[in-house]
Amino acid sequence: MDMLIAAAARALSSGDPLAVLKRVALRNDAPALALRGLAMAQIGDLARARELLKDAARAFGSNEPIARARCMVAEAEIALVSRDLGRSFQTLGAARATLEAGGDQVNAAHAGYLEARQLLLIGRLEDARETLDSIDTDVLPPASRAGCGLVMAGIAMRHIRTGAARAALEQAARAAQDAGISSLEVEVEKARHALEAPAARLVSRDGQHLLQLDEVEVLLASDVFIVDKCRNAVRVGETMISLDRRPVLVALARAFAEAWPDDVSRENLLMRAFGAKHVDDSHRARLRVEIARLRKVIKPVAAVKATSLGFALKPYNARQVAVLAPPVESDHPEVLALLADGEAWSSSALAMALGVSSRTVQRKLEDLALAGKVRSFGRGRACRWILSSVPGFPTSLLLPLAIATG
Repeated sequence: MDMLIAAAARALSSGDPLAVLKRVALRNDAPALALRGLAMAQIGDLARARELLKDAARAFGSNEPIARARCMVAEAEIALVSRDLGRSFQTLGAARATLEAGGDQVNAAHAGYLEARQLLLIGRLEDARETLDSIDTDVLPPASRAGCGLVMAGIAMRHIRTGAARAALEQAARAAQDAGISSLEVEVEKARHALEAPAARLVSRDGQHLLQLDEVEVLLASDVFIVDKCRNAVRVGETMISLDRRPVLVALARAFAEAWPDDVSRENLLMRAFGAKHVDDSHRARLRVEIARLRKVIKPVAAVKATSLGFALKPYNARQVAVLAPPVESDHPEVLALLADGEAWSSSALAMALGVSSRTVQRKLEDLALAGKVRSFGRGRACRWILSSVPGFPTSLLLPLAIATG
């Protein structure tokens, strides 16, 4: 490694991409191409960065598999930032295996951290935790250790474990300070604000008020019967019954919870669940079908009893009933939650994160665009979506979460 390459590498590790370009901008050998690509990524020109890293991988050739694997890891990180989730998943595993076999434990650990970060994005929290546990974080440079801390904090926040989240953020803050990269310190501080901001609204017949994440954690540990509109589930203590992708059942459960202990009229239920303005026999028949489905689903924790007026919720062991709703409600909150990270997402990446079809996501994006909440740029495969303005609510309870149903 010559002196210019060594100096450029030191500048890159300290977060000074302009110093890198001053040293290697006119060189086209493989190490210089790789460093230029990484510098362009730090500046924000991701398309050019990806081109340079591909050129560097080709220049290294098959005789230098470790160097090629490092380029693949860097390209996968750019794909991750660009929310090109499918491509980054395809390359990281192979690159990490090559680096481990070649003895490059530092870059292999960094590849593992990136895998965990991808898994966190799409809500596979246990897989993300297992991936983090499988890497030796002690060998990582401070910047990557800060990233690991942010991933651990993200996992804890989505599991609603505020103590673990704060501890992880403290580790991330110390690592970011050691790295001396101001943008990384800002990212950690942003995560701290998200942890301390209102995370949900508690709604009951007595009114509503905002809750922070630690208050949500206390509530979920209690014996309150909760209709969780953030995660589309019914909760009582450690029991959680998912109602995901069953919006009618969520609407019915919420109507019952907001009226508890009173009953809810059939007309009110039809309006809340189906938007019916005029009630006829077909509506009543449909309501009976959906009530029967709700009874079956929540049978382990509650019953739905018919009354002279309509129906009423009868929890078995809970003394209180409440609704846990987002701080600000809107259409398609799960899409807005993902876009709130400030990155530009493709519809295919959103579909992968949410576990739905691309066409479903496209319809949601079109609705949000008509409402002026999101906007797009680019065409075809280059089309990306961003928020039109800063969101008015935190998103940790609305992000994807793969959960076991009870």
